[in-house]
Amino acid sequence: MPSPEFDDTRPDEALRRWRLILGRYAAQPLSHAQFDAGDWKLDQALEYLYGREYDGRGLARPAGGGAGSLDPSQLRAIDWLNRSRELFPQDVFERMQTQAIDRYQLTDLLKDPAVLRSMDPTPGLAKALLGMRGRLSVGMRDAVREVIQKTVDEITRRLKNDFVNALVGRRNRQRRSLLKNAQNFDARATIAANLKHYSAERRQLVIERPLFNARVKRNLPWDVVLCVDQSGSMMDSVIYSAVIAGIMSSLPAVRVKLVVFDTSVVDLTHLAHDPVEVLLTVQLGGGTDIGRAVHYCESLIANPQRTVFTLISDFEEGAAPGPLLSAVARMAEARVKLLGLAALDEGANPVYDRQMAQRLANKGMHVAALTPTHFAQWLAEVME
Repeated sequence: MPSPEFDDTRPDEALRRWRLILGRYAAQPLSHAQFDAGDWKLDQALEYLYGREYDGRGLARPAGGGAGSLDPSQLRAIDWLNRSRELFPQDVFERMQTQAIDRYQLTDLLKDPAVLRSMDPTPGLAKALLGMRGRLSVGMRDAVREVIQKTVDEITRRLKNDFVNALVGRRNRQRRSLLKNAQNFDARATIAANLKHYSAERRQLVIERPLFNARVKRNLPWDVVLCVDQSGSMMDSVIYSAVIAGIMSSLPAVRVKLVVFDTSVVDLTHLAHDPVEVLLTVQLGGGTDIGRAVHYCESLIANPQRTVFTLISDFEEGAAPGPLLSAVARMAEARVKLLGLAALDEGANPVYDRQMAQRLANKGMHVAALTPTHFAQWLAEVME
């Protein structure tokens, strides 16, 4: 359960925390002297959502409630959503919002398009919606698309500069730029050029003219093949893979091929420029035949020495491993740049088959769990 704001200066703070954690099953409900109006609101919001954990275990609600008890039925889903947004820090609220749908199946939030549109678009919410979209009504589909679009736009906003800076150009210290980008700022040259403006009285250096490095545009004849496992456990990586494919599709001289797979292989290269459409197309779940997908991607490679092949998977091969290992070995021998990503999201917390990952590494694949920013940096390095 996420923690609301706490005040360690309060003498009863430990008791208050335990009361909020235990909810309706606390042995001694707190009195009005110990619980203020804000605490009652926190208690009600937490009970509305996390009381469902008790319900799911078949535990009966205490009779009569108690002095501060507010039965969840007194709140509607939209009321809970709006109240929680005000009560909790943003990161805590986003986590609760996702758990409401993904863990506790709070389907009332998914019956009204206006309610869904009012929710904060986050990767967690997008993941939950994509996992449930087959159960949504026709009237909710447009609202789901809008939420997915907002989520994609926000991730793209955060990541695009990393890929543009890494793949389109490197800093040129011999040529100055009028583009005032913090990543291009040349601190040493700026200090040297502005030393004459040093104020001894104020002991400050006045920067009259900051200097920025220009960037040398690259012409990179590279193909980037993204082979993405669309099993349910890889959903976070699927979302970021779709966004990254969209970003790279907009870059000059980088040709993107996007393939998703479970036991079947689906080539989504024609949609790579549109991450939202990619995410609404993927079919989550099912078995995993990595070898079949890698063999298909191998057939797409026309210029091995100018190709980066990236397998994004938990490496849980459901088929015989021979075809997978053979395909990787052939691509390595042809000098394709090979990377296996056990995770591709901003947490980079992988759960994967380490034995298979090691066997792939033995065949020439570099295996890692990377954030998107580190992935951009790695691509830049191999494309030098």
